[in-house]
Amino acid sequence: QVQLVESGGGLVQAGDSLRLSCAASGRAFSTYAMGWFRQAPGKAREFVAAVSWSGGRTDYADSVKGRFTISRDNAKKTGYLQTNSLKPEDRAVYYCAAGLTPYGRSRTEYDNWGQGTQVTVSS
Repeated sequence: QVQLVESGGGLVQAGDSLRLSCAASGRAFSTYAMGWFRQAPGKAREFVAAVSWSGGRTDYADSVKGRFTISRDNAKKTGYLQTNSLKPEDRAVYYCAAGLTPYGRSRTEYDNWGQGTQVTVSS
């Protein structure tokens, strides 16, 4: 198991940027694929981005492609989600997740979750 703690959320204006971090502890973080998901009020949790254990492969939801960048630093046991050109519809609680299966878009592929960090974007 790996424990995850997100940080970096906040209240920003449309067009601004935030860098979300996901600090890991416990088992070797470098063996886990990592994903970011988000959940807006009244909506289901949705996939945002994922990165393979090595950092060499990434995947993005169409809604964030070109604006968000996922990365990781295995030496620091930390994952990141750089969010640029934020829009009001990006408002949600953002969760990082880790799983031993190859990185994917399904919530069921991840069995370790953080508590989330709130991102609010004003228009």
